[in-house]
Amino acid sequence: MSKIINEVAGRDPELFAYVRVSTKEQNEDRQLISLEPYNIPPANLFVEKRSGKDFERPKYKRMVRKMKAGDILHIQSIDRLGRDYDEIIEQWRRLTREKGVDIKVLNMPLLDTTYCKDLLGTFIADLVLQVLSLFAQLERETMLQRQAEGIAAAKANGVVFGRPPVAIPEDFDDIYRRWRDRDLTDEQAAVLCKCSVRKLYYLTEELRGMERPL
Repeated sequence: MSKIINEVAGRDPELFAYVRVSTKEQNEDRQLISLEPYNIPPANLFVEKRSGKDFERPKYKRMVRKMKAGDILHIQSIDRLGRDYDEIIEQWRRLTREKGVDIKVLNMPLLDTTYCKDLLGTFIADLVLQVLSLFAQLERETMLQRQAEGIAAAKANGVVFGRPPVAIPEDFDDIYRRWRDRDLTDEQAAVLCKCSVRKLYYLTEELRGMERPL
């Protein structure tokens, strides 16, 4: 603790923010808007499109390395930090106790370590953190279960996932040999197979995988 106090002395804290969405299709605008009043320097704003199942995230790791004791990390909600109960608790402990960083969870004022640093305040913050972390993990588990149930129901109704099967022309063997011997160009072979050149390459690889003699 004395080491952290010495690191804080003589420097103004830097403001950081971490924004996370799980997929490229999701939009981070809502989180960015909630951070606008805090005037986070652009260089300290880390936006990541990664799953919250663990903390193997390049930008998060880079942010943690950059932060020093006394700095303040802003996140919109605890589930943006992560989705695994044990790992959220571990990361919170690492940031606040080992690195001496303060954390502000914007949608939960009780999770603001810049206030109430006495024993009671710390106890309340730890208790709230455990409850919210548990809910974050339960929400992720529920989401995964619903996805699995949806896929199972779709398969039961005849929905086929993945790439559609390749239609193989009856005279493909002859077309392939002529293409292999350079009697046909890629484009000519694709026309005869009624597919694109890319599909033609995929078709030959597919048949090799089936150990079909070509």
